[in-house]
This record gives sequence, structure tokens and C-alpha cells, in this order.
Amino acid sequence: MAVLPPQPSTLVPEDLAGDGATGDLWTLNFGPQHPATHTTLRMVMELDGETVVACTPHIGYLHSGFEKLGEHLDYNQYVTVTERINYVSPIANNITFHHACERLFNLTLTPRCQAIRTICAELARIQDHLLCVGAAALDLGAMTAFLFGFNEREAIYDLIEEISGSRFHPSFTRVGGLMQDMPPEWPAHVKAFCKKLPAALDDVEALLNRNRIFIERTKGIGYLSAEDAIAWGWTGPLARASGVRRDLRKDEPYLCYADNWDGKGSSGVDFKVPISRGGDCLARYLVRLEEMRQSLHIIEQLVDNIPAGPINVLPEGKVGLPNKREVYFSIEGLIHHFELIMTNRGFTPPVGEVYGATETSNGEQGYYLASDGDKTPYRIRVRPPSFIHYSTFEKLVVGHQISDVVAILGSLNIIAAELDR
Repeated sequence: MAVLPPQPSTLVPEDLAGDGATGDLWTLNFGPQHPATHTTLRMVMELDGETVVACTPHIGYLHSGFEKLGEHLDYNQYVTVTERINYVSPIANNITFHHACERLFNLTLTPRCQAIRTICAELARIQDHLLCVGAAALDLGAMTAFLFGFNEREAIYDLIEEISGSRFHPSFTRVGGLMQDMPPEWPAHVKAFCKKLPAALDDVEALLNRNRIFIERTKGIGYLSAEDAIAWGWTGPLARASGVRRDLRKDEPYLCYADNWDGKGSSGVDFKVPISRGGDCLARYLVRLEEMRQSLHIIEQLVDNIPAGPINVLPEGKVGLPNKREVYFSIEGLIHHFELIMTNRGFTPPVGEVYGATETSNGEQGYYLASDGDKTPYRIRVRPPSFIHYSTFEKLVVGHQISDVVAILGSLNIIAAELDR
């Protein structure tokens, strides 16, 4: 077998490396085995010394066919797939998917279901931000901050397990409601967590906010302006760290974020949306830190005011699942359950298409659903924030050192399964 001679780089040093280029470029594969990549993504970088002059981000090797699976599962079964898309805050994915389904079915959730879903969504936001902030600090050498955050994540896992029965893959939501009601003592456990978390956040701030090494490794690194953030489709804390004033909880309110959420004329929950104009790694860290405090504020407003009543809607046509007690003790409930679950009929939405999105921890996560009237979707398309954010990676790292790549990647909080295409 003939051995081909080394091929020169296709890059033009004069165009990419600037006036200080040596003309001797090196190719470096960053990931998927690098300990700071977190996931199975890969970056092929062209280096002039230790300066990045070009970078081609590869979406990785985690290809599970999430969208195609949706064509073979009904609108309740697919919930088990959604939580694999972002496995760091899985219950938020359940909520987003069924938010889109309920727009397709034209359903209005019960006040109790809305309150429980909102609390779970904010717990998921904290859960995700804790890992992002902790891992970003760990990559730069601050291991203690990572441990402070990870301890509190364990407490959230306990709360999710208590309400859903599963620790990591809750599959908690259903079309028009929830798998089951919350245990009576669950609100008290949520309140106990809310009292404990601020001390952990204070510890993280004390370790990092005035740490000279952390500040110098993040300030001015990976800058993106508000204009570029909008042009590249950034959402969530990344966009808000660049000064983009957009949050779906405010701009397209849903659940308890909307006015009159409980049907009694009261307004939605009160909270502030943190905005920064820094546009760098440090700003993204600070925005996430404040968002966790705002999430606590939202949970505290709801946990003592969860409305009574059913958790599932039972509209005409029997789209929602019946209460388990009705299944066990009434012939109507048993037949209702039998027709939806045991037969092949299922429940069918109207013919049409919708897009539904929520503000998850990484930004706008949305589902496009196309229905031909069958019990399974004709087409599902996922709008994952990490896929959008990762496409910007070359713009963020060019001109920086190799060591800065680690800080930038940690600030983006890329979830590999969200890159699945």
C-alpha cells in the first residue's frame, strides 16, 4: 500500500493568522476524548503556535435518531425519548414536548398541573446551571466550586425521584397533564431545598467571583456582541449575557409565567431576567448564577400556593388519561384507559402543524409537530439550543489560545445529545 506524502494545510496563513503568522500551521484534534470536552463532540483546530486561527466544530458521534423515533411512538410514548435529548435537566424536556403537544391538541392545562410543571421546570433550570457553572470552573482548576454545585444537584434528583418515581429519566408529563400527582409532603421538601441552596451559591460566589485566576481566564474571552448573538440565533443565558433581552417566559408566557394562570384573575409569578452586556465567559457565568436565584424566587411563590383540583384535563373526546382511582373503581374509567392504552386506537390530534417552545436552561427548546390525524406524529423536528450555539464556536475561539478553548466550551454548556441530527 502506497504511503501518501503529508499534504499541506488548505488554509492560507496570510488570510487567517494575521500579520504575526509564522506560516507553519498545525492541526489539532480537540476531543472527543479530551477531559474538558464533557461530551462526544470534536473540534479540528488549525494552530499558529498556540493561537487558534481556524476551527471546524464537529457535532460528534452521539446519533440516536431522536426525530425519526417520533414517527413511530404516540404523543405519550415519545416523552421517554425527549429526556435523553438533554440528560442534564431531563424533566424540562418532558415539559417542552408536551407543551407543543397541547398546542396541537388545543388543550388548556388545569391550574394544579401548571403550578407543578412550573416548579419542576425551575428545578431543572437550577439543576442544569449548577452543573454548567461547576464544570466550567472545574475545567479551569476550581474543583471545590464543582463539588458545591454537585451536592445540590443530588438534592434536586431526590425531589424529581420523589414526584416521578425515577431519578434520572422521569417521563413525568402526559398530554394534558402529568403521570401522577405529587406526594403530599413534596412541597415541604422543595421548601427545605430552597432554604439550603442560597448558602451553596454564596460559597460558589466567594470562591470564584474575586478569584484572580478565574477572572483572568474568563473576562474578555469568547466575546460575542448582541448583534452577532441575534444573527447566529443564540437564545437563553448565552444571548442574555450578550445583552439580548429575550426570555420566552416573558415574551411568550406559558404555564404560571402567564397572567391569570390559576383562573382566578391573579397575575403570573414575579421574577427578573438577568441581562449582561459583557458578552464573554465571565458574563455567561454571572447570568447563570443570578438565574438560579430568580428560579428560587419563582419556586417560593408557588410551592405554598399550588391549587387544588385535578392534574389532568378530561376534555370531550377523552384525550387525557383517567385518574388511576377511576380506572380501578369505575367501569367508565376502565374503558377510557383501555381504549387509550390497551387498544391500537390511541388518541388522535387534528390534522395540522404547530411549533411549541419553552425557555429551558440553555435557551429556546422547541418542537415542530406535523399531524396527519394519526395517533403518531407525521413528523417531529427538534430545535435544541446546543446545536445552534455550537455552530458559533469557530467565531468565538479564533484568535484565542488553546487554553481559552476550554473556558469558552465550558461557558456554552454544550449537551452532546442536543447535537443529534
